[in-house]
Amino acid sequence: MTNKKIVILGTGGTIAGLASNTSSNLDYTAALVGVSQLVGAVEGLSSQVETEQVAQIDSKDMTFDVWTALANRVHHHLARADVRGVVITHGTDTIEETAYFLQVVLSPTKPVVLTCAMRPASALAPDGPQNILDAVTVAGHAGAQGVVVVCAGYVHSALDVQKVHTYQLNAFGSGDAGVIGLIEENTFKLMRNWPSSHINSAQAATENIARLNQTTTWPAVEIVTSYAGVSGWLVDSLLAHGVAGLVVAGTGNGTVHHALEAALRKAQASGVDIVRATRCTQGRVLARADDLFASANGLSPVKARVAMMLRLMGVSS
Repeated sequence: MTNKKIVILGTGGTIAGLASNTSSNLDYTAALVGVSQLVGAVEGLSSQVETEQVAQIDSKDMTFDVWTALANRVHHHLARADVRGVVITHGTDTIEETAYFLQVVLSPTKPVVLTCAMRPASALAPDGPQNILDAVTVAGHAGAQGVVVVCAGYVHSALDVQKVHTYQLNAFGSGDAGVIGLIEENTFKLMRNWPSSHINSAQAATENIARLNQTTTWPAVEIVTSYAGVSGWLVDSLLAHGVAGLVVAGTGNGTVHHALEAALRKAQASGVDIVRATRCTQGRVLARADDLFASANGLSPVKARVAMMLRLMGVSS
């Protein structure tokens, strides 16, 4: 690690959760332990880092306001000459969306490392302390850049990471792309390239942050799923409520049931943006010449939704 600082921002999550007894890994309340206390559980780390509490929520309840506040604080700290990188403690449920959001908005040339835990801080063997230590190791690695997620010794790109298991400690995957690297005994091993960052990312990030701060209401973008026997009434209802965009999680290679397709075409004709992703956890939608709806370009449905909202807000990527 360099002699520059690592800043650790806390947002809550299971990593900051507490249960009534040490044997419980499920019956707990998230977001009770402050980030300074979490860092204090890792021997010798407090003296090496700077901490700040940005939010204290269960990540299933993530809001646009928290995203805006987090982007502002990350941008602020990355601009400091004495800061090497930023680590963010976060819940696992929406960490992939937050990571993608930060990558698009900031496209940082310094590392922004999100980490988490599948067990609460009160567990008999919590995974949070090791994940925090691993995240700091990655943030301090020479050449590290962009937004990544660290969990259970693996480093995932913000563009590819997905939660793929409900309770295992190694709950994340990167699909066909594979992990960026792994941490072995506090040593990071790079497996492929870091997330790309634009040369003019600092200026673009400043402009993007300004747009976020000026936005009081984010565009209404929702996700609908194609499945056997689906109808189009949900799309019709969303259209009546003024939805600005829709992401359809299609079957297989983004295929869509004919009834849902008819409703989506009606919405598209009225000016609603439509993007087609897949509900499959592996692979990406391959475009065809006769496609009716734009492809999500390999993004999962939840990330495609974030991308569409930011695009409608004028945020550059």
